[in-house]
Amino acid sequence: MKTILITGCSSGYGLETARHFHAQGWKVIATMRTPQEDVLPPSERLRVLALDVTQPASIAAAVEAAGPIDVLVNNAGLGLFGAFEATPMATVREIFETNTFGMMAMAQAVLPQFRARKAGLVVNVTSTVTLAPMPLVAAYTASKTAITGFTESLALELAPFNVQVKLVEPGYGPGTRFTANGAERMQGLVPEAYAPFAHSVFASLGNLSAVTTATDVAETVWRAVTDAGGTLRYPAGADAIALSQQK
Repeated sequence: MKTILITGCSSGYGLETARHFHAQGWKVIATMRTPQEDVLPPSERLRVLALDVTQPASIAAAVEAAGPIDVLVNNAGLGLFGAFEATPMATVREIFETNTFGMMAMAQAVLPQFRARKAGLVVNVTSTVTLAPMPLVAAYTASKTAITGFTESLALELAPFNVQVKLVEPGYGPGTRFTANGAERMQGLVPEAYAPFAHSVFASLGNLSAVTTATDVAETVWRAVTDAGGTLRYPAGADAIALSQQK
């Protein structure tokens, strides 16, 4: 029985990915900043652990409590929508702490056991904003683009140890808590001068015929984990697949 550790499992992509792997017979370590036992079914193959990927002590405690794992899915992330001009640098740093440095820190925490066993896989969940530029998400895009470059380089670095690193790239997911989770952080980030443009961007998102669901992402993570080939990028969702083909 293989074991997978997934970050950011309180809702959205992480929660659905935990459910999917559990349904496939895996042992699942579902982590979240504030553990919620009731979001997942009771099972001997499922554990919920506290984890804040921005805190080294929290990472160390969670990895130790998890024990040996076969796969790490770096899913935890923060959203941000607003004019960059109005975005405090403290907020930009907050986004990078979770979306970029948190992913890097988690990878660094599990790599010693992967390298020692000459087996293991890190899956980094990014976004299709790295494939096609989108306005009003400059800081968020930068945090995800950094992980794309990090993953590409790390995959080459770890290949001699038979350790793999892959990217899952979800498209636009209106069913996630992207906006709700970041509502407080995003207050005041659309100044009056930007309001008409921001409204047009929101309107265009509302008219999209193809979007990404949590199920799309969970199934794509499953495909990335079970694919024995050398594929690096896995677009998730109909819109993501279309963007990837255009790219």
